[in-house]
Amino acid sequence: MRIAISAQGKDLDALVDPRFGRARFFVIMDTVTGEWSVADNVQNLNAAQGAGIQAGRTIVEQGVEALITGHVGPKAFATLLAGGVKVYTGANGAVSQAVEQFKAGQLKPSTGADVEGHWV
Repeated sequence: MRIAISAQGKDLDALVDPRFGRARFFVIMDTVTGEWSVADNVQNLNAAQGAGIQAGRTIVEQGVEALITGHVGPKAFATLLAGGVKVYTGANGAVSQAVEQFKAGQLKPSTGADVEGHWV
C-alpha cells in the first residue's frame, strides 16, 4: 500500500507536519517494500488560498491510498476523499513512528475534516 505522511523534513526521522495543506514535504512510502520517496509541497507554503486542495491533488497524483497527517481541513478532505485516499489525522512524532502506528492499526481513518479551512 502506498501511503503519504505530511513531514517537516525529507526523511523518516523528520517530524510529522501537523498541517496537511501547508506541510513542507510528503514522505511517500510503499508499506510492502519499505521503499520511500519525497514529494515537495513548496508551492503551497505561502498560498493565499487553496493550499489543501492543491496538496490533495498532489497526493492523489502520487497514487497514494492513505494519508497520515496531524490535521486536515474540509476542502482538502473532500479532495482526498474524491481521489480515493483514506485520511488518518492526529499523527505526531517522527514519520517512521507514524508509519509503524499505521501498520499496527493504531491510527483510525477520519470521517471528516478536523479543522476549519485556512488553519495555520
